[in-house]
Amino acid sequence: MIFYCEENISCLFEEAPMEIGRAIKTNQDLLPTTPLSSIFKNDFWGTPLTHSGSHKSYRPICVLTFRLNHWLGGFDPWGYHFTNVLLHSLASALFTKLAAMVFLGSPVPTIIAGLVFAAHPIHTEAVSGIVGRADVGACLFFLMCILLYVKYCEYRNTEQCSRRWIFLYASLICAALSMLTKEHGVTVLGVCIVYELFVYHRIPLREIIDAPFKKHNQSLREGLFHLGGAAIALLGLRFHLMGSKPPDFAPADNPAADSDSMLTRTLTFLYLPAFNFWLMLCPRWLSFDWSMEAIPLLTSVFDARNLLSLVFYGSIVYFLHWLIKSFTRRCMYNSAFCSGPSSSGIYHHNGNASGPWCPCSNINQTFSFSNSHNHHNKSNRKGQHHNGYRHANGHNNHAQNGMNVHQEVASSSRQNTPPTRPAFNGQYDIVTLALALMILPFIPATNMFFYVGFVVAERVLYIPSMGFCILVALGADHIYRRQESTFRKRLVLFTVGLLLIVMSARTVIRNRDWLNEENLYRSGIPVNPPKAYGNLANILSGRGEKEEAEWAYKKALSYRANMADVRYNLGILLQEQGRYEEALYSYRLAIQFRPRLAMAHLNMGLVLGIMGRKDEAAEVYRHCAELDSQGLKDPKMHESTRISALFNLGRLYADDGKYDQAVQVYHEAVKKMPDHYQPQSLYNMMGEAYFKMGSFVDAERWYREALRVKPDHIPAHLTYAKLLSKWQRLDEAERWFLKAKYIAPNDSSVYQHYGQFLSECERHSEAADVYIRAAELASDEYEIVFNAANTLRQAGRNEEAETYYQIAVKLRPHEVTSHMNLGAMLHVNGKLPEAESSYLEALRLRPEDPITQNNLQKLRNLLNHRLRRENNAKAKANANL
Repeated sequence: MIFYCEENISCLFEEAPMEIGRAIKTNQDLLPTTPLSSIFKNDFWGTPLTHSGSHKSYRPICVLTFRLNHWLGGFDPWGYHFTNVLLHSLASALFTKLAAMVFLGSPVPTIIAGLVFAAHPIHTEAVSGIVGRADVGACLFFLMCILLYVKYCEYRNTEQCSRRWIFLYASLICAALSMLTKEHGVTVLGVCIVYELFVYHRIPLREIIDAPFKKHNQSLREGLFHLGGAAIALLGLRFHLMGSKPPDFAPADNPAADSDSMLTRTLTFLYLPAFNFWLMLCPRWLSFDWSMEAIPLLTSVFDARNLLSLVFYGSIVYFLHWLIKSFTRRCMYNSAFCSGPSSSGIYHHNGNASGPWCPCSNINQTFSFSNSHNHHNKSNRKGQHHNGYRHANGHNNHAQNGMNVHQEVASSSRQNTPPTRPAFNGQYDIVTLALALMILPFIPATNMFFYVGFVVAERVLYIPSMGFCILVALGADHIYRRQESTFRKRLVLFTVGLLLIVMSARTVIRNRDWLNEENLYRSGIPVNPPKAYGNLANILSGRGEKEEAEWAYKKALSYRANMADVRYNLGILLQEQGRYEEALYSYRLAIQFRPRLAMAHLNMGLVLGIMGRKDEAAEVYRHCAELDSQGLKDPKMHESTRISALFNLGRLYADDGKYDQAVQVYHEAVKKMPDHYQPQSLYNMMGEAYFKMGSFVDAERWYREALRVKPDHIPAHLTYAKLLSKWQRLDEAERWFLKAKYIAPNDSSVYQHYGQFLSECERHSEAADVYIRAAELASDEYEIVFNAANTLRQAGRNEEAETYYQIAVKLRPHEVTSHMNLGAMLHVNGKLPEAESSYLEALRLRPEDPITQNNLQKLRNLLNHRLRRENNAKAKANANL
C-alpha cells in the first residue's frame, strides 16, 4: 500500500495530464467568484443541469473538493493528485477493515484482499487521473455506509439499542454522499439490503417477499424500510435532476447504442461486462479511452468473443446455483442458523430462536461451542466441513470452555427473536457480499436501463473491484487452508506474493503512462489509435513540433476521417504556418462533420480576414454568432465563441474605418454575452471605436468599465492613457502608464506605449531609456527596436541609435525604411562609405524613392567635396616640396 502510494506521489511532480480541461481548467464552479450554490445547480463539468446539452453528471461533493484544491493551490496539479492518493489510501484502509470483518479477522485473506485492492492496476486511472476522484470519493463513502450499517445491526437488538439510530442515519447520509460524489454510489443501499436479507437474517429465497411482513421480523422491517425509503428518495432526486430523461451522447461515445441492429446491441452489451471482468482479472491492456472502435461491435453469434460472454455468465449462474444449494444445506445442517442472541449480542443457540422460515425448527439439536479461535479445523464432529470463518467467543454463558449444550427447540408458536450479530458465517456469506459488491455498483454501466456515454471506463471498476478482491482473497485462503504441509502453505503464500509483485509492477508501469499527456496518449495507440493520435498531435503541436503534429493528425484521420475536432486542430496548425488555403479546407471539413462547431466557424472567419476576403469573413462571423447551442455538451464554450465572433466582426469593421457599424456590433455582443464571458476586451474595443470616432466621453466610459471588471487588464490601461494624452490630460495619462508598468513590469508593450507618450511630450531622453527597456524585453520585435533607434536619434544619442538601426536591419533585411534610416544615421556619424552602402541597398529595394536619392546625392556631394579637399591638400603638399 505504501509502495503504491509512493509511486503515485512520484507522478505529482511531473506535468499532469490535462484531460481534466472541462472539469477543472474551464469549470467556473471552481472559482471563488462563483457562488457555492452554483455547484448544486450545475453538472460535473459546470454546465447547468437544465441545459439540453448537460451531461447530467451530478457530483457536487466531488466538485467541492476540486474547489477546495483550487482555493489552496490554484491549478497546480500537485494538490489535486495528492488528494486523490490520500483518498485512495483511506479507501484502501476502510476496505481492509471491511475485509477483516468479512473474514472475521483471519489475517491471511484480510491482508491479501487489502493488498490486491491497494495495488490493482485497474485503479490507476481513478487515482492518477484527477477526474477519477469521483469514483475514489464515492467508494470512500460507499465503504463508510456499509461499515456503519453493520454497526447499526450490531446495536439493533442489544441493551444499547437506542444507539442504533446514530449508526443507521449516519449510514444513510454516507449513501447520499456517495451518490452525490458519483451516481453509482447509490447502489450501496442495494448492498446493504443484500447484507440485511441474506447475510444477517439469512432469509430463504422462497420467503423473501413474505418475511418482512411477519410479526417477529421487526428488525428486518426496520432496516428494509429505511434502506428502501432512502433508495426511493435518492433515486427520485437523481431522476428529478436528470429531468426524467437520460442525456444524449455522440455515436462515437457508445457505438453499440447507436447501432440499428438488435442482435449487435445485445451481443455487444452482453460482452462488455465480461470484458470489464477480464480487465480486472488480467489488466494487460489498459487505455485512457475505449470509445469509437476500440472494442469492435459484435455483429454475429459466431464471433469468437461470445465464448468469453458464455463463460462469464455461466460462471455467474454457477455461483448463484452454488449459493442457493449452500443456503439450503446450511439451513438443514448448520446449527448456528437456528441460534438466537445472548445478552452480549453473540450469535449462539437459544430455544426461542428458531424462525418459522427455518426448515430445521422443532428438531432436537446438539450444539458445541468453543472459546478457541482456531480457524484450521477441517471438520466438525459430524464430519461437516468447517469453512474457517465461524464465529467463536469465550464469553458465552451457555457454552463456555467447549461445554456441550443440549436443549430442546421450542415449538414454532413461541415468540422468535431475530439474530443480533453481524458475523459472517462461512463462504456463503462472503461470496454473497462479494457478488453484491461486484455486480450491483456495475449495473448502471451495463446499458441495461439507459445508455451510457462510454464503452469501457476503467475508473468505473474502482468500486466493483472490491467484490473481486474479496473473491480472490477467499480463493487464495481456501487453497492455503487445504494444504496440510507447511511447505505447501508457504508455496501458496509465495505464489500470492509473486502475483502481488506482478500487479504492483504493472501499476508502476501504468503510473508512468500517467506522468504526462504524451506518455498517456502514446500508451493508448494500440487500443484506440484515432483518439490517441489526435490527442498526441495536440501535445506535439503545443511543443512546436509542427511536422510531427501534422503527421499525427493525418494518422488519426486515416483511422477515422469524420473526427471534427481533429480536423479543426489540424486547421489551427496549418493556419499557424501560414498555409491558409489548406487551413480553410480543414475548417470546412470540420464544419461538415459537425455543423455547430463554433470554433471552426470563428477560425475560418479569422483566416478569411487575413487573406483579405473581408466580405466572406463578415458573413462567417455573422453565421457563427447565430449558431444554436441546443443539445451541445459544452454550451459555455459555444456561447463564448459566439460572442468572440461578434467581437472579431466589430474589429473587422473598425479596421475598415466603419466605426459606426463596429460600435453597433459591439453593443450587440454586450447584450448577448453570458455571465461567464470575460468582457474586458470587448469593453476596451468599444472604447477604441468611440475614441476613433472622436467621442471621448463614451470612450472613457467603456475604458473605465473594462478596468472595473478586470483592474489588471493592461490593454485598457494603455488605451485609456492614450485617450487621456489625446485629451491633454497628461498627468492622468502618465499615472495610468505607470500603473500598467507596476502591474506588468516585464511587458514590452507597456514600455513601448509609455515611450511613445514621453516622445510625444518631447521628453526624448526619458523616452529613449524606456524604449531601450522595451527592446531588451522584446529584442526580436522590429517595431520596438526601430522606434527605439528613432527615439535615441531624437535624444541625440547617435551612436546608440546606429546600433539599434543595425539590429532593425537584421530583423527585416528587406525593409526599405530600416536601410534608409541606418544610412542617414551613418551619414550623420561620419561613416560615409557605410552610409553609401545602406543608401544603395535601400534604392535596390525601392529604386525610385526620392528621399533616399536625395540623401545619397548629398552624401556623394560630401564625398566629392572631401575628395577635392584631400586632392588640394596633396597638391599643396607637393608644391611645397
